[in-house]
Amino acid sequence: MADLKAAFDAAVTGSKKLSDRPDNATMLKIYALYKQGTTGDNTEKKPGFGDMVGRAKWDAWNGLKGTGKDAAMQQYVDLIESLS
Repeated sequence: MADLKAAFDAAVTGSKKLSDRPDNATMLKIYALYKQGTTGDNTEKKPGFGDMVGRAKWDAWNGLKGTGKDAAMQQYVDLIESLS
């Protein structure tokens, strides 16, 4: 577990140093995996129609409902490594 947490923390740092900005779909995936890995299942209220960015983020995170924190962390690490 400590190794996964260290790898996750390193990937979070690495995500801020990517040479190219990923496309919006990939950015949503990064956001959703981060939230699932750090917070767990989405229990927040869905944003209203006026907040399109908030809704997209909410939908992406909510789509990972049921994914364990460790699994989400590992997927996050793998995704950031594939983008580096």
